Amino acid sequence: MTFPRLHGRDDELGRIDRMLAELRTGGGQALVFRGEAGIGKSALLAHAASSADGLFLLRGGGSEGESTLPYAGLHLLLRPVVDHVGDLADTHAETIRRVLAGSDPGGRFAVGAALLELLSLLGRRTPVLVLVDDLHWVDEESRDALSFAARRLAGERVGILAAVREPLRVPAGSVRDVAGMPHHRLSGVDDEAAARILASTELPRHRYAPVIEASRGIPSALLEIGRGGPVGAGPFEADLAALSERARTMLLVAAADDTCDTGTILAAARRLGATLDDLREAEDAGLVMFTDTCFGFSHPLIGPAVYRGATFARRIEAHRALVDVLTVEADADRRGRHLAATTTTSDESVAAELETGVEHARMRGGMAAVADAYERAARLSPAPRDEGRRLTSAARAAADAGQPERARQLADQASALLPDPADATWSAIVRATLAEDDDRPIDAHHTLVGTAKRLAGAAPRDAGRLLVAAAEAAWAADDPDKVTDAAELAETLAVPGADQVRALATAAGGGPAAAVAALRALLEADCAPVDTCTDVAISLRARARSASWWALLGEHDTARAEALELVTEARAHAATGVLPRVLAVLARAQLRLGDLGEAVTTAEEGLATAVSIGQRRGIAEASGVLAVVAGLRGDEQGVARYAADADQSSAEHAAALLDLGAGRLNGVIERLACAVDVGLVGLELVPDLIEAVARAAESGDSVGDDVVDRALANLTTWAAATGSAWGEALAARSAALLGKAEFAAAMAVAGQAGAFEQARTELVHGEWLRRERRPARARAHLRAALSLFERHGATPWAERARTELRAAGERRDSATTAPGADTLTPQERRIAALAADGLSNRDIGARLYLSPRTVGYHLYKAYPKLGVTSRGELAKLELMA
Repeated sequence: MTFPRLHGRDDELGRIDRMLAELRTGGGQALVFRGEAGIGKSALLAHAASSADGLFLLRGGGSEGESTLPYAGLHLLLRPVVDHVGDLADTHAETIRRVLAGSDPGGRFAVGAALLELLSLLGRRTPVLVLVDDLHWVDEESRDALSFAARRLAGERVGILAAVREPLRVPAGSVRDVAGMPHHRLSGVDDEAAARILASTELPRHRYAPVIEASRGIPSALLEIGRGGPVGAGPFEADLAALSERARTMLLVAAADDTCDTGTILAAARRLGATLDDLREAEDAGLVMFTDTCFGFSHPLIGPAVYRGATFARRIEAHRALVDVLTVEADADRRGRHLAATTTTSDESVAAELETGVEHARMRGGMAAVADAYERAARLSPAPRDEGRRLTSAARAAADAGQPERARQLADQASALLPDPADATWSAIVRATLAEDDDRPIDAHHTLVGTAKRLAGAAPRDAGRLLVAAAEAAWAADDPDKVTDAAELAETLAVPGADQVRALATAAGGGPAAAVAALRALLEADCAPVDTCTDVAISLRARARSASWWALLGEHDTARAEALELVTEARAHAATGVLPRVLAVLARAQLRLGDLGEAVTTAEEGLATAVSIGQRRGIAEASGVLAVVAGLRGDEQGVARYAADADQSSAEHAAALLDLGAGRLNGVIERLACAVDVGLVGLELVPDLIEAVARAAESGDSVGDDVVDRALANLTTWAAATGSAWGEALAARSAALLGKAEFAAAMAVAGQAGAFEQARTELVHGEWLRRERRPARARAHLRAALSLFERHGATPWAERARTELRAAGERRDSATTAPGADTLTPQERRIAALAADGLSNRDIGARLYLSPRTVGYHLYKAYPKLGVTSRGELAKLELMA
């Protein structure tokens, strides 16, 4: 088990272990770890000592009190081996004896040489490891001797490992380390390692982020602040003790405020008798630092040490002084926090002021700060109902801040304080939100429906709100029957919003045209009748839902635009709990529009965020996108890795795409046949099903005509009802594949579905042209498809296009690759490829539904990019990129 202070130090631990292994075989060497106080230098030396089985250990170190005594460091280090001094040559033995006796040894060179000989002698018997901590306090004479020996360890079975602190203040002319020894500077550990260190404390997980930020990744600071107990001043104790009382007052006010607002700190400190001169005293002592107008402590341990070292009465004085200089108008949240710190009993006026400052808290620190403010207000509330109401608000904010464990605890506490059913609405919404985030939408549905039934008589409007949310939860669970149940209950109870619940039932389980109409009505209704759109986090979740609905209408550009805006807002409000959801919506829109690389980047961020907060729904949605992209790219390992955590629909789709790329058509059909009857959510799978069916038919296999016809009818009806250009392109390609429409019509709108879907249309058109014995025309489409597939890393699709190109008579080896082909626009590439096949501007225009003049314009733009001036030169090029 790794000692907590060593989490995140794998590189350093490996370096120590290699050093110990090498010195056992004569690979003597030296190393100095350096860094600020608490960074973990001593812990690394302790690890070296515990790993030094079979080695002879010599341990020493420096102390400030002995730093000016010549050879005090060597005296401490060598006393354990005094019995071996007699085995040295007389000159060296006499030198070491003088060092140990505290008399003049006769010069630093002589001491260094004697030390090296003694270590070499010891190493010939047993490998030696010399450990020297606090090297910065070792006297200069001893450091010189260690330096002399350290540079001459090659071939010896001796290692020297030391630690030196980078002090806050370096005295003029002080070397503070050993010249000539290699150094390794330690920095703060990363956030993951910091979280592992904090896990060894009792700090709640939702408090990790501010502690990690405040500690700058310094292990000692993480442990001291995380444990919340008294913080030892350690290396700063003497500096703090040397300050005047007023300078310590200045530091206490700064520690109590815990911001870098210099003006406020100075104003509050003046009320306690401290002045700017006292701040300069602390600065001269190296305890504080400034960046522009920002005040901060020079080490993370100083502020907590000052605050916890003060008496309770002095802390109260500091907080009261801060209350006096902060205003409700500009700093309501900070003033409320300090006011709460001075209050030892329940006080509604203080609780109300904290609640007033919630908006300031959100703007300053995001949803976690909102949760903190509401929780403080709840603890100070005299009335149980007010406490429960505020705890519910804290739970909502904690959920949206990505603190699910805290949110559950707060929601449970609130429920016990709110026996009145009318107060149960928000508590139920919070519990349902947490259940959905945990990927348990049916549990959320049950919670909401049960609460709605209890509230219907006394609070019908709240019951309606809950049934709307219950229907949405059931839809998220792909359970249209339960959505319908919620609609019927809403109508039976005659609650406000029953029409909205019915629209959700139609959108979830109705036919394509009816579902589209219902979904448009829901989008037009916006947030009514829920009346929660003014709440920032609730609004973010509602708008994320709306963005996903735009995607179900094939409006992926709209979904992407809204999701991008939501991502920005979620980050601005630190709504970490909402972020995975909106990133998933954005990633799916990018995927549908053919931006595979962007979709992966977005989904990976969503997955990392969801993992960090333990949000299973976010993990499932992000993994689903990554699985689908892996399927498109033929990445079997990627599909297996991500599908394990993905939602079932995405996992099946990813596996089907993998089969489709590999030509395993029956597998595709088996996986996707059910998509015909899954409503709007299943429609995005229909084009893949139809392609598999069409390709299987070419090999003599067949699927029931009723299934295929119903699939195409649903897709065509949906495309017509939505008016989606994206949907029109997919429907046109699907119809052409089944021989129910011309490929020319599909090609005319292929670009409306994004680059990747356009490439798929180019591919199937090219395949059809080759089968129709028109290879020259087929090659232009196949080249365009290959170029796009290669750009997106879609290996199986690219290979399929290459195979078709070879079958169509393409001989890539005889062509000269066009160096500027990758600079062409998709339209320029298509036109240039057709011109290279010998088609005239008029023929090209007829093929692409363009005027001959427009074709000429695109060729005019393409020629200089390709470095050609005529069609003859163009025909010699390979336009693959």
